[in-house]
Amino acid sequence: MARASAIIIARIIFSFVFFMAAGFKFADIAATAGYITSAGFPAATFLAWVAAFFEIALALAFITGAFFSEASLLAGIYVIFLAFSFHGPSLWQQNQAEFGFFVDHFTFLAGLLFAAVHGPEKWALRHSLPK
Repeated sequence: MARASAIIIARIIFSFVFFMAAGFKFADIAATAGYITSAGFPAATFLAWVAAFFEIALALAFITGAFFSEASLLAGIYVIFLAFSFHGPSLWQQNQAEFGFFVDHFTFLAGLLFAAVHGPEKWALRHSLPK
């Protein structure tokens, strides 16, 4: 029971993080687009909307357990993409806090990889894609 409880708590935390991230984007999509533009990406408003809906999809996968392992892997790729794109080495000399943000993404990746391997445990709508 302790294992199942720990995994469901982790799923709730993952969901909460991605729901919050999407919520901030939806609350001010223009600010998100500005941040994306500052990182050098084109079509920033479109990318901001894509990111917000992608984060909602991840949050729903984590909370329901549907496609959990796949969502964990996609989230891991996304998190590392964000680390390099928005907190990468080119920013560390200007602001040393960026290094901390960068490293934090890797600790999040570790949790996501662990989740991908161990699955959603109980109370999942679907464990993974059919093989």
